Amino acid sequence: MIGPPPAAAGRPGRRRLLALRRLAGVLLPAGGLLVRARLQRLHPPPPDATPLGPADQREYRALRQRAAALEKQIAALRPKGTYVIIDAGRNLLTLVKDDRPVLEAVCSTGSGRALSDPVKKRLWVFDTPRGEFDVRARHPNPVWVKPDWAFLEVGEPIPRDLAARLAPTELGDYAMDLGDGYLIHGTLYERALGLSITHGCVRLGARDLDTVYHSVRIGTPVYIF
Repeated sequence: MIGPPPAAAGRPGRRRLLALRRLAGVLLPAGGLLVRARLQRLHPPPPDATPLGPADQREYRALRQRAAALEKQIAALRPKGTYVIIDAGRNLLTLVKDDRPVLEAVCSTGSGRALSDPVKKRLWVFDTPRGEFDVRARHPNPVWVKPDWAFLEVGEPIPRDLAARLAPTELGDYAMDLGDGYLIHGTLYERALGLSITHGCVRLGARDLDTVYHSVRIGTPVYIF
């Protein structure tokens, strides 16, 4: 571990104050700008050999109380049990159990590209949605029923026969339905994992997909940002 900076290596009171300031900075996104505004009004810290003055002591106690309150608020909002976090910016999926990450997996998410149908005046934008979702269904050996855009994208005519739309291997061994047609599923193109190339679904490699599928249940929360 990296030790404290030289300025924090002096008196215990100084180290506690600086540590609490750093904690307040971490908790600010959950607690608003109040603590930061108060910290900005503080004078520069006195030399290490100088005890904390009355103003710093009061600020220290106030920050400690504020930090404790923010920790309680965060703890109340934190999901419980098993849940999935998907960072679409970094294409990283994290499986969490009892507040502990048990799997971090490279995934692929939506490309953001748009595709239009000039005949029927339709437009698709291939983004992965952001927000709070849940696993609505779990499918072993899923079969993809290719929608119209899958044929328009490659310049093929849209078939009328259902059998021509079936792709039994495209989704891998498992799929988890997040609603509105969005899935977490496998891929035939594992070399492309980590790239934003999908039509909105979240793709995983076979091994990671197996772990996630057998860890979640119907109703498991999924957070995408």
